[in-house]
Amino acid sequence: MRKILITGGAGFIGSSLADSLVQNPDNYVVLVDNLLTGSLQKLPDAKFENWKFIKCNANDYPDISAIMFSHNFDYVFHYAAVVGVQRTLNNPTQVLEDIQGIKNILHLSKNTGVKRVFYASSSEVYGESVRFPQDEFITPLNSRLPYAVVKNVGEAFCTSYQREYGLDYTILRFFNTYGPKQSIDFVISKFLMAAMHHQPVTIYGDGLQSRTFCYIEDNLEAVLQAFYKHQFVNEVVNIGNDVETTILELAQLIIEACGSRSEILHLPPLKEGDMSRRQPNLARMRQLLNRPHTPLNEGLAKIIESSVFHKLHPVAFAGIKHFH
Repeated sequence: MRKILITGGAGFIGSSLADSLVQNPDNYVVLVDNLLTGSLQKLPDAKFENWKFIKCNANDYPDISAIMFSHNFDYVFHYAAVVGVQRTLNNPTQVLEDIQGIKNILHLSKNTGVKRVFYASSSEVYGESVRFPQDEFITPLNSRLPYAVVKNVGEAFCTSYQREYGLDYTILRFFNTYGPKQSIDFVISKFLMAAMHHQPVTIYGDGLQSRTFCYIEDNLEAVLQAFYKHQFVNEVVNIGNDVETTILELAQLIIEACGSRSEILHLPPLKEGDMSRRQPNLARMRQLLNRPHTPLNEGLAKIIESSVFHKLHPVAFAGIKHFH
């Protein structure tokens, strides 16, 4: 049986990964989370008996070491991090504390026989790129944001531990990922909540900044393929979508998908943290996914119809009888 640790396991992507892993009876999954932004509601279905949750702060060495020494995990998915543009801008020193969590996980993995660490990095490591598409061999870090710096430092720790100690890794550079479990701190969930109540959909600046939006199922299938098939060991993989959508287009699409009367309200641009463009090179991810990506309109429809989204965000549906 594979023993697997997921840090940040009560978060959006971590808990979604756990949902998939626990369906394989050969996996035993331990999820840890300090519940800063995670939620117990996102944990896997109780009908599966091959998982457990432990409240734990991966940045606290005594806390995480007790768990790792007692379980001797085969694999670790280190997804724990302070996330969300506004949260990371408002709490820069808290973001920097995540460096300690990275060090803790790698040090303990080295000493407890972990075979491979999957590290959740971010498109933010590219900073404000001048070359597109953004490929895994170029990391022009020109951002002053602590979040981007921490993710870059985490990647450097992974490669250094492999060179010095032989600890294998796969670095997953996540671009904007969305799905039913995503919290309302993020753009798609925030826009959906507003549109469902016919409230103004607010965007920063002119809304012409572009992003690429990856549906969670595409993210999971690619990552699980890398995991089960031992692909891209000691490599970096962009995980995302490469179809660019402006934030203004996204707002219009969501308003239409919800049959909403919402208006679009423009706010002053963010002073920092709102990069003008994102577009990953997905050659490596396509080798893993081996099927077309989910189009944005299909992903949005899946969320709107999702019972999980209804359960996590009941306020979004209060008094709303139907959507178009």
